Amino acid sequence: MLLPTLRQMQYFVALAESGSFSRAAQACHVTQSTLSDAIRQLEETIGVSLIDRSNRTTVLTAAGEDTVRRMKALLVDAREMVDAARSSEAPLTGRIRLGVIPSIAPYFLPRTLPELRRAYPQLRLHLREDLTRTLLEDLRAGRLDICLIAFPVQTEGFATEIIAEDSLLLAVDASHALAGRPTVRREELADETLLLLEDGHCLREHIRAVAPGLADKQNEEIRASSLTTLVHMVDNQLGITFLPRIAVEAGILSGTDIRLSELDGTPARRSLGLVWRKGSSRERDFHLLAGFLRQFAIEPVRDRAGSDRV
Repeated sequence: MLLPTLRQMQYFVALAESGSFSRAAQACHVTQSTLSDAIRQLEETIGVSLIDRSNRTTVLTAAGEDTVRRMKALLVDAREMVDAARSSEAPLTGRIRLGVIPSIAPYFLPRTLPELRRAYPQLRLHLREDLTRTLLEDLRAGRLDICLIAFPVQTEGFATEIIAEDSLLLAVDASHALAGRPTVRREELADETLLLLEDGHCLREHIRAVAPGLADKQNEEIRASSLTTLVHMVDNQLGITFLPRIAVEAGILSGTDIRLSELDGTPARRSLGLVWRKGSSRERDFHLLAGFLRQFAIEPVRDRAGSDRV
């Protein structure tokens, strides 16, 4: 029985994702005629039409929609097989595509990447920074191998391993009535205006969970796209917020007059961890990477027994 080739599958997936023969050919670094011929051969091999050629635009048939979904999964497995084979002789070698969220990347990676390169010089780390939802979508689709994100977050269908805790510290300007207090009770924040990141940032939801009583006191007209902007808003007395300790330790408050406090009672914190596809052929490498990154945790995982989740 004649089977489709990986190259044919790559061309068809590129066509489905781009919606254009010319753009797909460009993405695959081939001529349009080469790509078109390969897809026709693919259809002949399978025995069904994958593209509706009665339209001027590229539209997949029902069989094409089902086929492209299956081919994406096969290509993910094929890439993982190659990466696993290349790394079988030595740990953490070859390419790993790592996605990281914005509230972690600039504060944690500068301390860890130089040491990671020295420890594993054959590792080629490809980094991408984006929001959690986008990273998990890319991870599921095989465009990323592993992600460094903040928990709690919904990761059903993935394997995860926690590498660090990260306290969320109350941040107020120097003239604020709560400035200089080592701890603050949650009820003392009842009349405060809460400043948050834009929708889509998981830190936004983590902060809302820490102080649920402030959820309806957030300033909907002022939202920041980055922690740096959020810091300057607080410094200019527009409201209060919570900052991750890793950002504070990395110097995000430099040049400001902001004061920090901890919340009294239940600790306000999030967890940092890695997430990857269940059953990945590089699972051994990912556990090794988690162990390496754990060495650089400012706040170690408090309950190691509960740090590995599947």
